[in-house]
Amino acid sequence: MAEPLDDIDRRILGELTADGRLSMRTLAERLHISRANAYARVERLRTTGVIRGFRADVDPVAAGLGTSAYVTVNLRQTEWRVVREKLRALPGVVHVALVGGEFDAILLVRTTDNAELGRLVLNVIQDMPGVVNTRTLLVFEEADAPPFTGGTTE
Repeated sequence: MAEPLDDIDRRILGELTADGRLSMRTLAERLHISRANAYARVERLRTTGVIRGFRADVDPVAAGLGTSAYVTVNLRQTEWRVVREKLRALPGVVHVALVGGEFDAILLVRTTDNAELGRLVLNVIQDMPGVVNTRTLLVFEEADAPPFTGGTTE
């Protein structure tokens, strides 16, 4: 098991979550640590899988994906592994989570418009072997999550 994160690790994650292009020099200056310490900590966070990668934060609407929806899916229990992989491979499916509760999976889907969303849900997802039913929750507005704070609620 990886060693627990300390306050500096959490602050590094917060700074990099806010700006993944931050230079090590600026990061070190903001946290009042040496550049060598910043490099070593970021590398440890990366190699232990705490930092999974660095990505561009793309505005889906500006990128032409004006329709977003959460799609809940009920599955035949014996086929969840196969269906999960098929769902993950679909264009427009941004996130797949297997969950407990009244449905088995929830997907975040982004498409150009409602017609494309309808085709994806009605013609592709509902036709997959192992999918019992779906429900589509259209997203009207999104709010960004606050920056990473280390998971504490204090």
